[in-house]
Amino acid sequence: MKPVQFDYVRPRTVEDACGILAGDMDARVLAGGQTLVPMLAMRLSRPSVLVDITRIEALRGITLTDDTVEIGAVTRQAAALASEVIRDEVPLLAKALRHVGHPPTRSRGTVGGSVAHGDPSAEIPLVMTVLGAGIVFTDDDGEEEAFEPADFFIGPMLTSAPMGGLLSRLVFSRRGSAPTGTGFREIASRRSDYAFASAGAQVVLKADGTCAEALLGIGSVGDTPVAVDVAGLSGTRLTDRDIRGAVAEALEDLETVDDLHATARYRKRAAARLAELALTEARDDALEQAG
Repeated sequence: MKPVQFDYVRPRTVEDACGILAGDMDARVLAGGQTLVPMLAMRLSRPSVLVDITRIEALRGITLTDDTVEIGAVTRQAAALASEVIRDEVPLLAKALRHVGHPPTRSRGTVGGSVAHGDPSAEIPLVMTVLGAGIVFTDDDGEEEAFEPADFFIGPMLTSAPMGGLLSRLVFSRRGSAPTGTGFREIASRRSDYAFASAGAQVVLKADGTCAEALLGIGSVGDTPVAVDVAGLSGTRLTDRDIRGAVAEALEDLETVDDLHATARYRKRAAARLAELALTEARDDALEQAG
């Protein structure tokens, strides 16, 4: 099939792009195009105009501040994966990016595009959810509105993105000085295919080697990625038994879905095992840093 007819514009500023989006509710943003272009070809998306934002310099690059790491929306996934700043300050994102598509798609796909699309099987939205990263939109007046992942991802490929707004950057907290370990695991029919279940984790250790904070998120099993409560791990030594018990309790009421690829029951079992593996990987990573 071929796409339906549409207009194409390439604005040079965020304000111009937002003005076009605000004036036409059927306009769609084109960034990396790794998901949108196939949807156009299958006529699952029928925009009146494509707004190509890839040439807007203000949306590109990785910025380090005193407290945060900010990633421009059109920063290529390959660039984020190669970034020393991301590896040092947001290591969970660096680990997850290795599972995103293939090298050719990562060289075109953008970090912000994956978030804006809101696929519950995508790795970057899961990382956003685990870390509680900020999702910042800008409108045609230059006003900004920030969303938390739990409020932004509201259904399969459904988000609360504001009309006329443009995703401009993602904001992550910098890693602190305490030993901080991360783990990311997923299962798919083939490497780089959409995952049946995935898990991301981050743990921070105290000086005595006990857990100061544990974060865990599950993706690919329901309508959105979800953060699950494993606060009970705080103060423990993060033994295998501690981790198994916390995961079993946290995922007891986890809602999963059936589809052509996997049953809900399988997804729940896989999510539990992947969560244990991700937390174990994060623990070992933190212990290695602690020496």
